[in-house]
Amino acid sequence: MTKTPNISAHDAQPMRDRVVLVTGGAQGIGRGIAQAVLGAGGSVMIGDLDAEAGRACLQEWQVGPRAAFHALDVAREASVRRWTDAALARFGHIDGLVNNAGIADPHQGPLHELSLEKWNRYLSTNLTGAFLCSKHALPALAAAGGAIVNIASTRALQSEPDTEAYAASKGGLVALTHAMAVSAGPAVRVNAILPGWIATDAWKNPNARRHPKLSRRDHAQHPAGRVGTPEDIGALAVYLLGAASGFVTGQHFVVDGGMTIKMQYV
Repeated sequence: MTKTPNISAHDAQPMRDRVVLVTGGAQGIGRGIAQAVLGAGGSVMIGDLDAEAGRACLQEWQVGPRAAFHALDVAREASVRRWTDAALARFGHIDGLVNNAGIADPHQGPLHELSLEKWNRYLSTNLTGAFLCSKHALPALAAAGGAIVNIASTRALQSEPDTEAYAASKGGLVALTHAMAVSAGPAVRVNAILPGWIATDAWKNPNARRHPKLSRRDHAQHPAGRVGTPEDIGALAVYLLGAASGFVTGQHFVVDGGMTIKMQYV
């Protein structure tokens, strides 16, 4: 099941005194990133449409004032503005932003049957949401010399059939990453993480959690020997948000256990 972050004192706390905003931070990969930030000594403001999951995070983490939740719809600019304003009112500064919120299902049906409404929903959430959150957090991030991490997908680089809307949104997020890195630098660094198969079953709203049903074959098809977890993404996010990555910007990092490097023949 979901692990409580290790917040005990240790030698290296790369996120100490840093405040990070995480969209879609109440479940899945977003929750893994938020917990990694807390474990590294930082503070987090998570935003999510699922208020119940957000409240559950605060109750389970038990880190006091270092964690906060505020309802967020990344596709609505007024909601984004309220969220960033709430973060500044609560913490006084913003050092990092993780654009993680998005529609997780890549399969939207055959292209010739795809409605414009559904196409726009994928792009407004997965891509425009990252733009809006970056836009409203950027002044505070620039003042702090902060960093942005966009959570894209390996589907930005490769595809299955009937995934055009999802692939386009994630590919656009990779392009947005290097564009913002050039525009916002040197005050703000911007990078992207492209997760592969990440098992999030145990990182959901408490009412929906379950142990992932993964077979030996599921794990074995990864050169790393296993399916990924939100902790794997959180570890890289902490590095990209922290001072140790000060010379890294405009890049995208594939975290998929090596699946995309394999040659496969049918």
